[in-house]
Amino acid sequence: MTKSISRRAVIKTAALAGAATALPSVNVMGALAATSEPIDTMVIGSGFGGAVAALRMTQAGQDVVMLERGKRWPLQDDGDTFSSLLDPDGRSAWLSDFAILGEPKPIDRYVGVLELIVGNAIAAFAGAGVGGGSLVYAGALYQPPQFLFDRVFDRTVDYWEMDQRYFPRALEVLDARPIPQFLLNQPAYDGPRIWARMARRSGLNPRRIPMGLDWRIVAKELLGKVPPSVVVGDFWYGNNSGAKNTLDRNYLKQAENTGRLSILPQHNVTVISEGPDGRYVVEADEIDENGAFVSKRTYVVSKLFLAAGSIGTSKLLVKAKATATLPKLNDEVGLHWGNNGDFFGAISELPKRIKPFEGGTAIMAAEDYQNSIMPVSVEAFAQWGTEAEEGRIYSIGMAPAPALGSFTYNSETNDVDLLWPAADPRITAINAAGAEAFERLATGWNERGHRPRLAKAVEQRSFGMRPNFRRHRNAEPGPVDASATAHPVGGVVLDRATDNVGQVRNYDGLFVIDGALVPGNTGSTNPALTITALAERNIDRILSDNLVG
Repeated sequence: MTKSISRRAVIKTAALAGAATALPSVNVMGALAATSEPIDTMVIGSGFGGAVAALRMTQAGQDVVMLERGKRWPLQDDGDTFSSLLDPDGRSAWLSDFAILGEPKPIDRYVGVLELIVGNAIAAFAGAGVGGGSLVYAGALYQPPQFLFDRVFDRTVDYWEMDQRYFPRALEVLDARPIPQFLLNQPAYDGPRIWARMARRSGLNPRRIPMGLDWRIVAKELLGKVPPSVVVGDFWYGNNSGAKNTLDRNYLKQAENTGRLSILPQHNVTVISEGPDGRYVVEADEIDENGAFVSKRTYVVSKLFLAAGSIGTSKLLVKAKATATLPKLNDEVGLHWGNNGDFFGAISELPKRIKPFEGGTAIMAAEDYQNSIMPVSVEAFAQWGTEAEEGRIYSIGMAPAPALGSFTYNSETNDVDLLWPAADPRITAINAAGAEAFERLATGWNERGHRPRLAKAVEQRSFGMRPNFRRHRNAEPGPVDASATAHPVGGVVLDRATDNVGQVRNYDGLFVIDGALVPGNTGSTNPALTITALAERNIDRILSDNLVG
C-alpha cells in the first residue's frame, strides 16, 4: 500500500506520534503544543465531502492531513482488487466475520470496503477506504429538482446558485456522463431499455442520469478486455475493471498532486476534544489490515473538518457531547437523520432475455412527481441476490422521507445508537408511494395483452440482498428484520447544529462537510451529487469569509 505523504508531513506526523501519550486529552494538548509542530488543517474521512475539503484547502495553500479509517485500494492489473458480490471474502466487509449481504458466509476479518451499521429498525451501509462512499456507490450523480431541494433545505441554500455553479463543478471533477446510446443498445442492457420503454408508456418520463463511470472501460467490459464489473451490477464491494471514477482518482488525486495533502489510511478516530487554547485534540487508533490495534495517535488541530459520513460524523459528535469532550455542542446534534426515502421493488414476468446480473447500475431514472402520496423517483438496477431470475428487473426508489431518525449515547457500551421510527405512518407511507409508482410503471408494458406484476410488496428492505447481522457475540448471523438504506444522511444538520456553511455552533474552526448536514433526504435522488456540490458551496464560503485564515 502506497502512502502519498510529503516529507514535511512525514516529519510532522512522526513528531506528533512520538509526542502522543496515554495521558488525558487536556494534558496531551499541552505536551504536544510544547514539543511538536501543530497540524493546521485536518480532515477526518475521505468521502465526497472530505475529498472536496481536501482539494480546495490545498489549492488555497493549506497543508492538510487526512485521516481515513480504511485502507488505500490501488487498482491491480489482475482485476482482483476487490471482492466479488457473489463470492465475498474479507475485502468485502469492514471488520466482519461473515459476509454482510446475501448468505452469511464466513470470511476473514479485514478492513473491507463496506460496513453494515444496524440500529433500531434500520440497517445502513457506509463505505470504508480511501475514497469513502465512492468505492461502494453505484455511480449515480442525480441532481434533485428545485421544488424538492427547497423542501429539504427550507430555502437556506440557494438552488439557483447550486444549479449554475456547484452541481456543474462537482459533475466536472467527478467526470460524470450519462450512458452513451451505443452502449445502451447492447444486449447486456436489455433490462434498462425495456424498463425505460415501460416508463415512457406509463408517462413517467425516464432519462439517462449522469454516472461517475468511464464508459470507455465499460465498453471494454462488454468486449471482454477487462473483468466484467459495472455491466453485471457488481459495485457494492468495489469495481475491479477500473470503470468507476472513485474519489481517489479525481478530487483526492488532484489534492495529492499539490504536494500539500497527506492521507493516513487505517487511522480510526475515537475521540475529539476541546483544548484549552481553542484548538482540537483528535485521538485515533492506528490499526492493521485485520483491524488489530497498532498504536494510539494524538493530534492537535487548529481547523478540523468532519467528513466521516452521516453516521460516523454524527456518532463522533454525539459521543463528544455526552462525554463532555465538546460540552458546548447544541441539542440539535444527533437529530434529523434519515434513510433518504430508500425503497426497493422488482417487476417480474417480463421477457426471458432479461438475465440475472445483467443491466448495470442505476443508469436510468423515472420520476413520479404526480404520485398521490408523495413525489418519488425510481431507477432500474441489475439483478443481484438470491432471488434473481430471468424476466425480472429490480428497482430502487427514493422519496422525500422526513428526518425522524436520531442518535443517542449508550453509556453501557460507550457507543452511540441509531434510532429509526420505522412504524411511523410518515415512514410507512414511503412503501405505499413506491408501490403506486411501480404499479404505474407496470402499466407501460402492453405487448400481447400481457401485463407484468410486482414480484412482491414494495418495501424499505432490499429483498434481493438482505443484510446480515449477528445481534449477539455467540449468535449465528441472519437477515436483518429492518429497513435498509445505502444513503444515510443527516444527524448534524446545516443551519441547526451548524451555521449556514457547516461550522459547528459554539466551536470556531470545527466544520462538518459531509452528508450529516443534509436533513433526511436529498429530494428523491441519490445523495452523492448533492453532498459533493454542497461541500463545494460551503468550502467556497469558508475560504472567502476567512474562517480558516
